[in-house]
Amino acid sequence: MAGKNNANVAVIGGGSWATALVKILSNNTGNILWWVRKKEKAEYIRQHRHNPDYISDVEVDLKKVSVTSDISHAVSSADILILAVPSAFLKNALKPLFKEMLKNKIIVSAIKGIVPDELLIIGEYLNKKLNVSFQNFAVVTGPCHAEEVAMERLSYLTVASQNISASKKVASLLNCDYIRTTVSDDIYGTEYAAVLKNVVAIACGICHGLGYGDNFQAVLVSNSIQEIKRFVDAVHPITRDIKGSAYLGDLLVTAYSQFSRNRTFGAMIGKGYSVKSAQLEMNMIAEGYYAVKGIHQLNKKLKVKMPVTSAVYNILYEKKSPAREMKLLTEKIA
Repeated sequence: MAGKNNANVAVIGGGSWATALVKILSNNTGNILWWVRKKEKAEYIRQHRHNPDYISDVEVDLKKVSVTSDISHAVSSADILILAVPSAFLKNALKPLFKEMLKNKIIVSAIKGIVPDELLIIGEYLNKKLNVSFQNFAVVTGPCHAEEVAMERLSYLTVASQNISASKKVASLLNCDYIRTTVSDDIYGTEYAAVLKNVVAIACGICHGLGYGDNFQAVLVSNSIQEIKRFVDAVHPITRDIKGSAYLGDLLVTAYSQFSRNRTFGAMIGKGYSVKSAQLEMNMIAEGYYAVKGIHQLNKKLKVKMPVTSAVYNILYEKKSPAREMKLLTEKIA
């Protein structure tokens, strides 16, 4: 199966999901450029064939993967660009690029977040700030944890694009023995659902840290998928099956999995950690922390009923008592 596709693909990001994507793509193409921010890290990967910081048991096939810290080189050499940096760092990562450099390329977001200060999901940000056409844009969403990709455990990905040809092209690059892919045209619903599931995962973690059990967690998650549906229907009202893998499936794995960094972050908050101390100890980005602020601000205009999101926002940004906020939440959901 290796090398069945001749597309030149650039993966932007040096974290666990970027590493997992490089591994997946290596099954299908030998033309991968992998951008990591630090020169020392790029050199380390070239010398030792693995990422020293994330899922380091993934061996990088250097016959297929060229590692660089020069983003302009990576982007200019690629037909397909996959973005896998935390949303909070996206603007800075793309700063060296000119708008013309992205023209006529397929730009894929593997990011589950909102660009801070812009209140835009990735597709909107690329379209409004960098002139990327929605016809050249796609979203990759789960349910899929990088750690299970590393172990080649069967996982499923959805590729969403308004351009069916683009979504099928990206899906074919990701499909392999342990990855199954489907396509969708719901770029707004899949992006916003991916953002919101991280917020819910933080809520689940907080509850776990406070000592709530599986029974309440089930009620919390079932109410949360309804909350996600209300929000995505308000943002982009089309016919969609919220029970699909890209929506409910992605929520479930993020809310319950041992690999969920957002759930881990929430559990630390529930156990009494401050936001700053939890972030320092994790040494990883919990996208839900940034996402909940953006969703909260967006919802001031939309006015969707979002008790779970509101509780997480109050705890993280208003410094409200986690125990008190979750007690109040138990009285608002059923």
